[in-house]
Amino acid sequence: MPVTHARIAPSCYLLESRVLDVLKAIATQFQIGGVIISITPLGEGNVNETYQVTCQENIFQDQILQEQLLRRYVMQRINTAVFPRPELVMANINVLANHVASHPLDKDWVMPTAIPIRNSDQTWLEREGQFWRMLTFVENAQTLQTIGSTQEAQQVGRALGVFHHLVSDIPTDALADTLPGFHVTPGYFQTFQNGLAEALATPNAPISQELETCLKFVDQRAGRIDVLEAALARGELQSRPIHGDPKVNNVMLCSTSGCALAMIDLDTVKPGLVHYDIGDCCRSGCNRQGEESEDINAVFFDLGLCQAILEGYLSAAKGTLNNHDFDYIYDAIHLITFELGLRFLTDHLAGNVYFKVNRPDHNLHRAQVQFKLVESIEQQESSIRSIVERLRP
Repeated sequence: MPVTHARIAPSCYLLESRVLDVLKAIATQFQIGGVIISITPLGEGNVNETYQVTCQENIFQDQILQEQLLRRYVMQRINTAVFPRPELVMANINVLANHVASHPLDKDWVMPTAIPIRNSDQTWLEREGQFWRMLTFVENAQTLQTIGSTQEAQQVGRALGVFHHLVSDIPTDALADTLPGFHVTPGYFQTFQNGLAEALATPNAPISQELETCLKFVDQRAGRIDVLEAALARGELQSRPIHGDPKVNNVMLCSTSGCALAMIDLDTVKPGLVHYDIGDCCRSGCNRQGEESEDINAVFFDLGLCQAILEGYLSAAKGTLNNHDFDYIYDAIHLITFELGLRFLTDHLAGNVYFKVNRPDHNLHRAQVQFKLVESIEQQESSIRSIVERLRP
């Protein structure tokens, strides 16, 4: 089911007055208009602390109140444990906003932009060792947790395509690499191997049947983990600006028309391979069961949704891709799905230190879900490649 902008928390969740006073003091440091009438928690993200700030602006004419406008903003405390150089994150977001403003593509497309602090053009506030920012709010929009129709799938794909088209001519050296090694599968594999060796070195370390099956699954596919990085090294693929996290619920659809309106969560924007974005969008969108599916056997890769996502994507971005790019689309879908499963498995071996869990074997189960999706992708390789060939210009 769709939910409004970035998964709004229940309205009954009220902040303590002491916390609210602190947040208001921070919010008033930014160039926002009107009077703050509410600050409420926003979203269910695992990284940043996010709030919706609502302001009321009174419009007067000849000293007579004509209109009361409500304007909303997104205020966030950036998690510096994940993003140790938050000023570089903000620099990337500003590069993005300035570029899109000067290269409009779609009059209805919205790019979230950063609000400067008062009496400055700086777009972040440092307070007591914490790093805060304010962003514009995307109105009349909703996100999806899972895709329910081919029409939704086309719009999710189109959102990524519009984004890639808009940023395709930003020089990669204009963007900072805020997460070195992000979506470089060989690096994740090395971390997995180190974690496995450490786990096995523990005396009497228990290995369940589920874990043993996952370890065998990884071992059987270790030879293909460098497929995209090797193509990059050969010059067949090239580094470009990417979103970095184009999962389904980071796409905003218009609440009225259902059309793609924006992409949010821009912290992971950086130079990289667009294939990681394409693959992750398909991985996220084509699993109707979602990453938390309890029934692993029900997990499968939906070909119809895959075709719709790629059609939507290429309707906006095909002009930015060359023949080599099309050659590696299947590999991207396969690899990024395997990569996420590998990351879940690595975190399980490390004692669940990165991903939030509800039980000790949660990340192991998540890895099983992704590996089941990998199997479904492998079983349909020829069909996925045929879809790509039909869509190749």
